[in-house]
Amino acid sequence: MEPRLIFWPAVVMAALTLAVALRMFRVRIAQIRREHIRLQSIATSRASADKLTDSASADNFRNLFELPVLFYLALCIAFLTAQVSMLVLALAWAFVATRLVHSAIHCSYNRVIHRFYAYITGYFVLCALWAVLTFGLLR
Repeated sequence: MEPRLIFWPAVVMAALTLAVALRMFRVRIAQIRREHIRLQSIATSRASADKLTDSASADNFRNLFELPVLFYLALCIAFLTAQVSMLVLALAWAFVATRLVHSAIHCSYNRVIHRFYAYITGYFVLCALWAVLTFGLLR
């Protein structure tokens, strides 16, 4: 198997993060214009939270820097320790799929239980990925 394939899930995750950032920017600019919010009045995160009411995209953007940090590290470890296999690649793509679903839910209708299912599934996929890598390091 070509080891560099492990980086394509990271590319898709980066694209997702950039897409959510763009959506967040568009939503925030629209509200700032619509409500004539002075930029200085939202200079801090607390002030921002008080005035910018549509925070789903911003919340999702922050989520993309939580569990995915461990995901990116796992991909690097898989590559550096020559553990790129069909199983590792499948787990990587499964994690990306759960994050895509999570972001789609979070940035649209935002039903918490649906979002939770996507999140917890991704969490367990990430745990499985780390278990496989850990076992590989012990060999």
